[in-house]
Amino acid sequence: MSDEDDLSAWGDALAEQADAEGSSADADWGDALAEQTTAEAMGAESISSAAFDELNAERGNSKDKVDLDVLMDIPVTLQLEIGRAKVSIRNLLSYTQGSVVEMDRLAGEPLDLLVNGTLIAHGEVVVINDKFGVRLTDVVSPQERIKKLK
Repeated sequence: MSDEDDLSAWGDALAEQADAEGSSADADWGDALAEQTTAEAMGAESISSAAFDELNAERGNSKDKVDLDVLMDIPVTLQLEIGRAKVSIRNLLSYTQGSVVEMDRLAGEPLDLLVNGTLIAHGEVVVINDKFGVRLTDVVSPQERIKKLK
C-alpha cells in the first residue's frame, strides 16, 4: 500500500468514525487528510509559486530604508579589562587592604575594551586632567567579532 493510499484510508476512516460518533473535530481531520491525498494525487504541476516581484522592486527605495538614528541613543556598557586571575576562596578571604592580586597579563600589555561583553578593541591607559581614559591601539574587525561569537 502506498503512502497516498494509506493517508486516504486514514482520512476515510476518520470521516466514518466522525459520522458514527457525531464529532465535528474528527470529521475536520478526516476531510483534511482526504483533501491532502487528493491534492497530492493531482501532482506538483497544479501547484503555483508565490509571486514576490513587487517586494523585490521596492527593495531599492531609499524611503523604505531603516533609520539608524533610532539606534544611536541606546546605552551600552563599556568595560576595560586589565587582566584576570583565578583564586581560591581561601585566598580571596585572606585579602586585606594593600594586598596585591597578580593578573594574567604583563605590564605594558594592551587592555581589552569590551562593549556589552564583546571584545571591540585593545588599548592603553592614559591620564588626562586627573581622569583615566583609554587610547585605542587596535580595533577588532567586524569579521573577527563574528568569528568569536560562533
